[in-house]
Amino acid sequence: MNYPVTPRLHLIAQLANRKPNLGKIVLLIMDGLGGIASGPGGKTELETAQKPNLDRLARAGSLAGHDPIGPGFTPGSGIAHLSLFGYDPLVYEIGRGVLALFGARCFDADVMQPGEVAARVNFCAVEEKDGRLIVTDRRAGRIKDGPASDLVDLLNAQIKVDGVSFKFWHSKEHRAVLHLHGQGWSGNLIDTDPQATGVAPLDPAPTPEFAADPAARKTAAAVAEILQKAREALKDKHPANFILTRGFDTYKEFPHFTAQTGMKAACIAAYPDYRGVARLLGFEVVPNAEDIANRGKPAGERAEIAIASEFDTLERVWNDYDFFFMHIKKTDSYGEDGNFDAKVKIIEQVDEQVARIEKLGPAVLVVTGDHSTPAAMKTHSFHPVPVLFHGKLVIPDDQETLGERACARGGHGRLHGTDLLPLMMAYAGRLAKLGA
Repeated sequence: MNYPVTPRLHLIAQLANRKPNLGKIVLLIMDGLGGIASGPGGKTELETAQKPNLDRLARAGSLAGHDPIGPGFTPGSGIAHLSLFGYDPLVYEIGRGVLALFGARCFDADVMQPGEVAARVNFCAVEEKDGRLIVTDRRAGRIKDGPASDLVDLLNAQIKVDGVSFKFWHSKEHRAVLHLHGQGWSGNLIDTDPQATGVAPLDPAPTPEFAADPAARKTAAAVAEILQKAREALKDKHPANFILTRGFDTYKEFPHFTAQTGMKAACIAAYPDYRGVARLLGFEVVPNAEDIANRGKPAGERAEIAIASEFDTLERVWNDYDFFFMHIKKTDSYGEDGNFDAKVKIIEQVDEQVARIEKLGPAVLVVTGDHSTPAAMKTHSFHPVPVLFHGKLVIPDDQETLGERACARGGHGRLHGTDLLPLMMAYAGRLAKLGA
């Protein structure tokens, strides 16, 4: 079970310059970077931040806005990242479950087989009311890694379903993954997460178009039994006394990024899901210093990966790769929390490190986000995402600062997310001419 190679990826593969020692590319993603004018003085988070290094790069480079799917469409994180790597999100749809499993097991050689199914899991808080469960907190107070990992162990120890081979894996904080082993399952299930509090979780069921599909019906029945037994196991474990599922999908293999582009690619990230999307495409997930120090430690004793540590990792492996994907998560987390000031501070912390990339001398540095997450909206949005291109072949566009309004006036205009990869490759001398 494989995804097809789209004409765009085929063209990139056809034109990719595969000679050794070509220019290197750094793609620095601040997740959920874009915002709206809701802060002091009517500015966005990016416009408010004190970011002398990014503004200096903006003056020497060219700006743009990009739409991961297209104008008006709000993307999820998985497909938004696929778009940045040149994979059309309307072709390469991926459920969050598969992405999360590859993230949770990003250093394992064998994660799952084509045809198997995975779903994202949230520990949550529920209460019984009039004979029904009502969700009171979809994230169980964002419980920490240690308690959440212990609950995953509890579920794996206590839940058994005849004829069903499965396992739970802890991801990060209140998040986990359910992996259904073997064949004959279907990823065409609705989410049981109602995406709201004060309402009941949804019952496992096939999506409407697969309502009569035997595999989908079989999978829904198995998940329903797993959830029933999870409630029994967790009912006294406040605040995480139940689980919600979403993002069911069947694993299919993607066209390999290195085979398409000729570039050996590295992923430097802290958050599991973004390691997962990179691993799905054939990137090598590079362990940060904290990953190495955390080996063998219980989840509750593991150190968090600092922003500066990701830049340490970039410097450490600079000679080993051609393409570097760096990911900063908390811009998005604070956007979803509605915390304008904290999102600003993360942007400022990244800015303090950016000069370290310059010193390495990449042929092109691109700074952007996967989508916008305005703190005023507390969710992903459809707004165009700011983009900065910097490199010797980039024509400056006379913008003075990196911000949403400056990007709207930028020299690259408004781009589709899938435009970024061929532009990066061209600026690095990695795309040949098409035709005579």
